[in-house]
Amino acid sequence: MLSSRLPKDLSPSSFFAELERTKAAVLAECAVADGRVGNAVRLPFIDMTVSSPVRAGLPIDLDAAVEETRKDFGCWNPDAAGWKSAREAVVEYYRERGGNFTAGQIILTASTSEAYSVLFKTFCDPGDVILTPMPGYPLLDTLAQLEHLECAPYFLKLKREKKKGVILEPKAIESMDPIASTMLQGDNKGCFRFVLDSDSLLAAPERAKILLLVSPHNPTGHCVSREEWNAAVRFCEENNLILVVDEVFGDYAFSPEVRRSWEYVFGGKRDPRLRGNDSGRESLWDAGGGDFINLPEDGPKCPIFWLNGLSKAVGSPQLKLGWMAFYAPREQFEPVRAALEFVEDAYLSVSAPAQALGTALLPKATAYESRVKERLLQNWQTLCEAFPSKYCPTVLGGWYAVIRLGEDDEELTLRLLREKHVLVQPGFFFDFDEDGWVVVSLLQEPALFKEAVARMTRPSC
Repeated sequence: MLSSRLPKDLSPSSFFAELERTKAAVLAECAVADGRVGNAVRLPFIDMTVSSPVRAGLPIDLDAAVEETRKDFGCWNPDAAGWKSAREAVVEYYRERGGNFTAGQIILTASTSEAYSVLFKTFCDPGDVILTPMPGYPLLDTLAQLEHLECAPYFLKLKREKKKGVILEPKAIESMDPIASTMLQGDNKGCFRFVLDSDSLLAAPERAKILLLVSPHNPTGHCVSREEWNAAVRFCEENNLILVVDEVFGDYAFSPEVRRSWEYVFGGKRDPRLRGNDSGRESLWDAGGGDFINLPEDGPKCPIFWLNGLSKAVGSPQLKLGWMAFYAPREQFEPVRAALEFVEDAYLSVSAPAQALGTALLPKATAYESRVKERLLQNWQTLCEAFPSKYCPTVLGGWYAVIRLGEDDEELTLRLLREKHVLVQPGFFFDFDEDGWVVVSLLQEPALFKEAVARMTRPSC
């Protein structure tokens, strides 16, 4: 009766069923302890998996945006690519960060997950393969399965580095804020971090259609370097693949030398010609009807898509607005855009309130980013002080960190919850190829985060 797109067994695994039972027991125990008097020992439950900024006490103020845009909530102005005003707001978001996209290169979606679905429908046939990073986020496998696609892994590997890559000179570090300075000084002494194993791409199945990069990566904090980018693009060009970059955590890089991957295509300087100034438009490609697109003549020979949304840019997953910004070689651009709009037009899933609010909220993204990044860096410093780099690889960006504690994932996760009242995510959930890894969110309130780390490092009685 049910579709073959779905897993044959929809019930939770025995481990996650046990985890939920343990979590309920711990919450009940903490509730009883909170009601005690005298010298009772209290160990309140601390959730180190929290991934919602709303739940982590980092919401953006929506009141002003709602009042500003309420008049547009009732508008019905269907556009397969999304309202031009909302797409222009996305263009300005990139422009403030040095990006040179135009509104014709933006497609709005109801979420990043929907953007994946649109791309899978546009470029893949049932049975085709998506290349995804391992370790990686398990939702990607689910989204592929729902489109009758398969996932095949390429790998991120742990590497030790000394004073190279994104590491800054001491004088540059001294000029930074204290938290980032402390973190990077530690890196200058040598660090472990995850890197893309480009050789693992060579094992891609014949039916591979899309190479998916996640930068910053969830959960390792890996960010794509120029060398890694060049290898990925070259692989896609040689094998006729589409390159998709999930950069939902792109605003949250921990080092000023980390680059957004679109800078490797367009450069990272502001271009006043893209503000509508006719002088200099001869360097842009005319897609027709006065729609000038930034497509470098010597750019990559494969289409590239960058995915993002309000979920992380302004900490508002509940608003359900995402987008894809894309590049394609000039001879492919119009067919690709027409195909994307055909799929989008079948659903028209982006609501008027979401587009209106996105237009009002995106100008506030820089201020929001600064507020969140301050907490991320503070919590990352707490981890660095508690765990040597060998056990806590360097995070270059994002909201998560990984720690290797050297035990069976399942037993470790359950023990931390039962004995320490700290909830983490087990490494096997993200397809780590060896036991002992746990994943923690860096979004938690700093005092709680510090207490949780102290419990994790404290010997059990």
